[in-house]
Parts: sequence; structure tokens; C-alpha cells
Amino acid sequence: MLFRPIAMHAADMALLNRSWNSPMHSAVRSLALACSLLTIAVADSFAETADVIYHGGDVVTIDDRNPTAEAVAIKDGKIIAVGKKADVLKLKGENTKIIDLDGKTLLPGFVDGHGHCMYVGVQAASANLLAPPDHTVKDIADLQAELKKWAAGATAKKFQLILGFGYDDAQLKEQRHPTRHELDEVSQDLPVLIIHQSSHLAAMNTKALELAGITADTKNPPGGVIRREKDGKTPDGVLEETAFMMAAVKVLPKMGEAELDSLGVAGQRLYAANGYTFAQEGRSNAVLDKTWMRLAEGKKMLIDVASYPDLTFSDTPFGIDTPWYSKAMKNGYRIAGVKLSFDGSPQGKTAFLSQPYFIPPHGQQSNFRGYPTVPAEEVNRKVALCYEKGWQFLAHCNGDAAGDMMIGAVKDARAKLGKGKDRRDVMIHCQTVREDQLDAMQEYGLFPSMFGMHCFYWGDWHRDSVLGAERAERISPARSALRRGMIFSQHHDAPVALPSAIRILASVVTRRTRSGDILGAGQCIDVNAALKSLTLWAAYQHYEEANRGSIEVGKLADFVVLDKNPHRVPISELEDLKVLETIKEGKAIYNAR
Repeated sequence: MLFRPIAMHAADMALLNRSWNSPMHSAVRSLALACSLLTIAVADSFAETADVIYHGGDVVTIDDRNPTAEAVAIKDGKIIAVGKKADVLKLKGENTKIIDLDGKTLLPGFVDGHGHCMYVGVQAASANLLAPPDHTVKDIADLQAELKKWAAGATAKKFQLILGFGYDDAQLKEQRHPTRHELDEVSQDLPVLIIHQSSHLAAMNTKALELAGITADTKNPPGGVIRREKDGKTPDGVLEETAFMMAAVKVLPKMGEAELDSLGVAGQRLYAANGYTFAQEGRSNAVLDKTWMRLAEGKKMLIDVASYPDLTFSDTPFGIDTPWYSKAMKNGYRIAGVKLSFDGSPQGKTAFLSQPYFIPPHGQQSNFRGYPTVPAEEVNRKVALCYEKGWQFLAHCNGDAAGDMMIGAVKDARAKLGKGKDRRDVMIHCQTVREDQLDAMQEYGLFPSMFGMHCFYWGDWHRDSVLGAERAERISPARSALRRGMIFSQHHDAPVALPSAIRILASVVTRRTRSGDILGAGQCIDVNAALKSLTLWAAYQHYEEANRGSIEVGKLADFVVLDKNPHRVPISELEDLKVLETIKEGKAIYNAR
């Protein structure tokens, strides 16, 4: 049998069946049934000639009615047959290309539950400050060396800025952020800006602080903090949340269309190299969306991108009143809804919790719980606006107190305006979501997009510093959602982490941390559920289940080829799976071989 269930999760098969058979997903089941019937019809008539036929390896369809197949045929970028090799080969014509998978595994292309595709391009263009296993920065001396090396390159000289991305105080030997003085050792002439791996904090040298206009007299902005030196006044270089965002606007260089376009292309390429055929721009602005529009109009989109303009600080975000706001892709791009942000980062200790942090961050009291990005009354008003306009919204909620704000706002909006038609509003991250909150999310139809990859990257930090052992066991509680019959997506939040579906898969199945600890075995899910959260369920989140997420007749020929079948390897080896090829609408867009 191709699918090998994991013994410790045997009960999850029943949970998965209940989740996919719930009333919420009747529309998805109907579409799947129609696709199944169409498969039979095509197989019977053989009225078409395929452009390409894949065979010779495992085909994992993510279709419960036909979970495996021997061959797949495509024509004009869409799937026209899935099934037995002998049947599918009847669609072979004189010009049909036959591709032998040579024992490799074909799956549907991965669908991004939440990420920031353009900023992945920024990450690729910056000094790499990531810790092992993604790079080599282990302490502040390593960080300084990486920045000095990057400063000698053409990009730093062109833009007169030293820019780094991905440092993590939780992984540095010193267990703290670099100070402005340590960044002054890199350069006193050029501004130095390094962005925390969470993208919710940053550190600057003295020159950058000057350019940003931040002095001892500068007050903390709403929803942000300027960290201070021992005198309680002088900025130490570390900026949280809105303080970082407002300063970055003044320090980062103004780029032209060519530079912005190159970032968009670079982001897509890194997504494609990790098997993604659908990406998200999870908090966009006018500059980003104009870039995506330009790339789409110029037919320079490598993969599909759905954008969510930021509604947090404007009621009329750019692009929402244009034809690009649509449920249909146009040349690989569309604006799909809006983004709201209600709190910060748990690993950065800015997320809004209902209970205090296990160890409070620098300068805070023992009862510190983080803080909201916007006040509750503004959360209520923004969510009501989304209901009035019919906009789908994504709400960033890492802390459970932020989750309470979102759920309360939805409850109020539904009471005043009705529940709306087919709303699929999304709680992004769900890091510390409680059991009672999952009950409320199920009642109100809120879709969880979970950041289960955190178990690997920050599980030890959550256990020892952020939440303590008891609360850390329940971060990203995917199995609790399954028990309720809920479906969900899993995401990487790139560039917070590399856009690796393989790392997500390994993390949510094993919940193994960097140190090798298992963080909350009771929240592990099996391979089948994990793959669905990266494909079909993520497609449902985006109203895309009719187009992608499974290998079924009528859907786009978006595939990823892995070196091995995830169902056939020990779960301890899932992290070693390799993306060999990514195929978008029948055309290879990435090939590792």
C-alpha cells in the first residue's frame, strides 16, 4: 500500500475524514466529485491528445477518492487524465512528450499558506545573517564578519547602505540583540540596518539612527518601542514593531522599477526552487503591488501570486478598487483581500499574550504580556469594514490576546452585519491559540493558518524563555484543530524562514526542535494531513480549490517532483527530502538536476 500511516497518529485518519466531510467543505467535495467523474469521462472517450504524460514514479494526488495514480496527462497547462498508466497512455499522440519520473514522486505544487514573496527577494539581496542550519551566524562576531563582507560588494556601494537579514538573538551565543555600538564597528560612515528573522524588530548603527531621526528625545510610537541604554533615554539601536517600520522607510534606499522588478523575480525563483507554484504577498503596499502589476502586465510572472494590501493603517489600501482585486488570476497575479496586523512576534517577545512572558524582555517587568499593534476599538472597526465591503481578510495574531481581539471583532461584525456569504477569513500564525478559541473559530468559520515550523526554529526558545514548558507544548496546535474536524494551512512566513515546504512538513509531523527535543508530541499530525495543509487546504483558504491543490482532471498542471515519496520514508528523514523539479502549468520552472 502506498500510504503508510504513522502508528502514533492512527486516530488522525478518522479525524481527517471528519474534517473533510464537515458541512463547511461540501462545496469542495462537490467539485472533487465532478473532477472524478470527468476523469472517468476522459478515460472512456480518449477524445484528446496529451501534450505531456508523466509516468514511472509515485503520483501522490492529494485526492481522497483516488489518492495514488500511475500516470498523469496534461494539455494546454491543465490536467486531462489521472489514473492507470495503460489508460493514460491512450492519450499519447504523435507529438506527446513522455516523461519518465524514474522512480521519483510527483505531487501537486505547494500552495503558500502565508508568506511575503517580494521580501524573499529582499532577503536574497541582503547579507545572510541566518543561524545554522540555514547559514553560519552563531554569534555577534560572525554577524559583524558577514556584514563587512557584504559591505565590500557592489550593492552596498550602489545604495550606500549595509543591509542584513535574518539575525536571531535566540540563536546568537550572546542571547541578545547587537547594539548600535557593535554595528558601528562594521561601519561608522554608512548606515547599517539589520532585520531580525521575525521581521518585527531590527537593529541599527548610530548613522542609521541619525538618518531615521531617532534621538534620546524621540518618544515610542503607538504599537512600537525604541529600546534604550542604561540611562533610559539613549537609543541602544534595537527597534520594535512600528518603531522599526517607520525608521526603515527613512533608511532604506529608494529603488527604481528595474530594481523592484528584480526583487519580485528573485522572490519567485526562490519559491519555485522550494516547490511552490502559488505564493502570497501577505502584507503589501502600493510599491509592492505596482511592482506585481508591472510584472504581470509584462508577463514576467514565474508562479501565481495573491496579494493582500495592508488595511491596518488605511481604510482604502492601494489596489483594492482596481480590476486586479479579483478571485481570478490575471497573468499570474491578483489582489485577493486585505491584511490586518494585531500584534507582533513571540520569539521577539512583542506578541500580545493573555499571560506574562516566561522571561520578560529587556527593560520590562515580570507581568509583561506584550502589546497590541492597534487598540481594540480600531480592530472592531476594521473587521466591520471588511464585512461591509465583502473583503476577505488575513489577521496576524501570534498571541492569544490578539486572537481574542480578532474573534471578538468577528462576533460583533456578524451580529451587526450578518455572517456574510462564504467568508474565509484567516487567523495568521495561531501560535498560542487556546482550545476555547479554536471552538470559537470553528463556530465563526475562521480559517487557521498555522506556523508549525516554529517548533523547529524557536521551539527551544519558546520552552526556555518565551512561554515556559507548559504553554510551549501547545504552540501551533494543529492536532487540536483536526480533532474538531477543522482544516488549516501551514506556512513559513518567508522571509522569516526560508520558503521551505519540506522544513514545514518535517516540523509539523515530528515537532522536533533544533536541540532534538520533541515539543508537544500530542500536537503532531501525520504526513497525509501535513501534505494537505501545504496543498489542497491552503488552496481552499485562497478560494482556489477548483484550480489547484490536488492532481485532478480540470485543475492546473502545477506539480513538484521530490526525490522520494513522503509516505515511504521514516518521519525522521522527512527533512532530507529534496525538491528536484517544479512545474507550472506543464512547464518546468525549476530543475535541480
